[in-house]
Amino acid sequence: MKKAIKIILGISFIFYIFILIVILFMKPRGYVYDKSFIEYIRHSINIIPFKTIGTYVKAIFNGNMNMDIPIKNLGGNLVLFLPMGIYLPFLVKRVNSLKLYSFFMVSLLFGVEAVQLITRRGIFDIDDFILNMLGALIGFAIWKTKFVQKLLNQEELER
Repeated sequence: MKKAIKIILGISFIFYIFILIVILFMKPRGYVYDKSFIEYIRHSINIIPFKTIGTYVKAIFNGNMNMDIPIKNLGGNLVLFLPMGIYLPFLVKRVNSLKLYSFFMVSLLFGVEAVQLITRRGIFDIDDFILNMLGALIGFAIWKTKFVQKLLNQEELER
């Protein structure tokens, strides 16, 4: 039974990674090539924490924006890396501690933001990083719950 679960999770992890790549790097960005690379970078970096999040939260309360936009951006970034908190520690046993998992995720997320900026597929937004990391930590917290761990221990006993 454990082997079947590992195979199912492995296959679904590959599918999840494919979806992540499409969402993060394959979306069209409009006329980003009209600007020089330096000009693009200058206008595509947000290193002020909670600037974008604050804008969306204010828009939600003021009704200044279609509700779909802030919900998709805030909720989407939060949920996007949540599955990683379950997949990664299950598939890579060395990443089962919060310290190693956090280090891995910080590195991965900064890499994603940098690649999006360099390839002009997105901006380097610290708020995306914050929301993605929070989602990843929520996923890891779910992984560490007694319910999930008990479920896994039962699988171990059935082997």
